[in-house]
Amino acid sequence: MSEKYGPVFTIHISNQPAVCFVGYDCMKEAFLDHNGLFGERGHMGVSYQLFKDYGVLNSNGERWKQIRRFSINTLKNFGMGKRSIEERIQGEAQCLVKEFRKRVGTPFDPTYLLSLAVSNVICSILLGERFDYEDEEFLNLLSLLKEIFQILTSKWGLLSYGLPKTLFYLLSPLRKTFGCLDKVRAFVEESVKKHRETLDVHCPRDFIDCFLIKMDEEKNNPETEFHSDNLFSTIIDLFFAGTETTSTTLKYSLLILLDIGQPVARKAKQEIDDVIGQDRCPSSDDRIKMPYTNAIVNEIQRVADIVPIGLPNRTTHDTIFRGYNIPKGTFTFHMLTSVLKDPKYFKYPNQFNPGNFLEENGTFKKNNAFIPFSIGKKKITF
Repeated sequence: MSEKYGPVFTIHISNQPAVCFVGYDCMKEAFLDHNGLFGERGHMGVSYQLFKDYGVLNSNGERWKQIRRFSINTLKNFGMGKRSIEERIQGEAQCLVKEFRKRVGTPFDPTYLLSLAVSNVICSILLGERFDYEDEEFLNLLSLLKEIFQILTSKWGLLSYGLPKTLFYLLSPLRKTFGCLDKVRAFVEESVKKHRETLDVHCPRDFIDCFLIKMDEEKNNPETEFHSDNLFSTIIDLFFAGTETTSTTLKYSLLILLDIGQPVARKAKQEIDDVIGQDRCPSSDDRIKMPYTNAIVNEIQRVADIVPIGLPNRTTHDTIFRGYNIPKGTFTFHMLTSVLKDPKYFKYPNQFNPGNFLEENGTFKKNNAFIPFSIGKKKITF
């Protein structure tokens, strides 16, 4: 459509107008140069009815600033004097490899195991525990979250942007999300209850502990953003932001590496062997020493393009952008595929080419147009 109408055009979802931005230059201008105009999260149909404006993904203003800042700082602090996030990932990766080895010589779909492994890392950070891959409670939780996610990202979730909320309960797929979320809430509330009973304010074990401590610190503040609704929604946000995107990327990594042929894979393996060897787990400190492997990881994300359209924002007030009048409250969508597959920034955009992220001398090259999770303050990565 952008070839016909240009990089800024309007579509209608049900009866709701939405402005689409296409191309890196257009998105940079909108979400970086003029972020104050387009930086507010849109109230997203059934998603808003499920979570209101609590947590991180759906919130705006001071609530978003406080919860986002707290979440980022808390996750960072797990690397200081506690079992770091990296150690949790390394431990879970070894469990995943063991599961793969059980299936050597037998064809199998790794999607399920990848989802379990990534979810376990998230559970370890948020809830303070990992689960066996056959734990029924764990599997039921993931099934509920997957069902909610699939409906929210389906045509029903998209159509719900323009529907009156009364219709959500009449349409079976949308109505189903409310029942699923009630069961997830019961699971989280039970975990929070156990955390309260065993909480040591001097030694927080996980994200829930840290949030409960913050809630207690601000219990006399009538304007506090640290309460049960924000705790629940933030936990769900972190699950959705971390689990589905990461496990899907890992699945595409395996598929792409099988498809690209031996020369690329051999070169990456040689770099891994040279830097890491065979006797230890990789760490984030190795990344700077492995430009080719790093380039492959970025190129996999670019080619996989697992988030073709960013989460909707909305305009904070009436504005004129590139000659178009855009009223206050208008939904805006950023078409990320148009950037990741743009030949202006990526040579041979429809082919797998690690050279997109390598200088001529073989060092890693940053590419500003590499925005797999959107651009601006409200990108998916918080």
